[in-house]
Amino acid sequence: MRVIDSHTEGEPTRVVISGGPELGDGPLSSRLKSLSEKHDSFRQSVILEPRGSDVLVGALLCPPVNPECATAVIFFNNAGYLGMCGHGAIGVAITLKHLGMVDQSEVLLETPVGEVRIKYHGANKASVQNVPSYVYQTDVTVDVPDIGKITGDIAWGGNWFFLVQGSPIPLLLENANELTELTKAIKQTLDNMHITGLDGAEIDHVELFTEAVNEQADSRNFVLCPGDAYDRSPCGTGTSAKVACLQAKGLLNPGEQWLQESVIGSHFTASYQLDADEQVIPTITGRAFVTAETELLFHQDDPFRYGIGTN
Repeated sequence: MRVIDSHTEGEPTRVVISGGPELGDGPLSSRLKSLSEKHDSFRQSVILEPRGSDVLVGALLCPPVNPECATAVIFFNNAGYLGMCGHGAIGVAITLKHLGMVDQSEVLLETPVGEVRIKYHGANKASVQNVPSYVYQTDVTVDVPDIGKITGDIAWGGNWFFLVQGSPIPLLLENANELTELTKAIKQTLDNMHITGLDGAEIDHVELFTEAVNEQADSRNFVLCPGDAYDRSPCGTGTSAKVACLQAKGLLNPGEQWLQESVIGSHFTASYQLDADEQVIPTITGRAFVTAETELLFHQDDPFRYGIGTN
């Protein structure tokens, strides 16, 4: 199996170029269903140890339904499958350029939640114009055991987020373990209280915000992803959800830039426009760098060929 590894502002992406399972040529939603139900060992073998890690996000390239798209892509991680992935979309875009698969300055990518537009800026920088993002509920308060009352907004940015302004623990890299436990506790409380996104969708990301360390940035965040790993980047879909919250509260105007800092100090630049239906269409800009071109090998007698912790 041929893969290209990259990182987008510190968060790794593994793009599967060839050797993945045959999923047919139907709608991407049906191919995702086939992948999850019939070929989940593929996801496990690519992402889990000993080949991968909890931090890694995978991206399987597929033939697009819309011929105007450069490719279709299904994102996945150690816990399952993602509707969209902002850092991963930028990683895919830079990987396509690295491989010489695109020569345009703008391309479309097909994802399970809709098409996103990529614009290349050179020097490993690209923008992703994301799917429409919106706030579902504001000022939702939960009482987290041993922590107390936490208030946040529920918003969609391609994935579901619970966004909390403020943190009892400083958003510093040396506090990553404590912040992970804090956000896991918040997520567990949301689950226990049956607080969800639209139509009962699981809120699988928790995002904390405080003042930025870099005085040029507008805020710093810490993002817990599905599978309990934290995002090293500022999180593309999370920043999209943040932009939707800012718009809803009248704190960010169309075209105005928001510089989001991650817990490791990397940055995404975000802005938005309103479409004809007054939906928030975020654009997230960041840098990605290819780190490896690899062939994954699968030995028949390897007891961990499908990953540690699998049958």
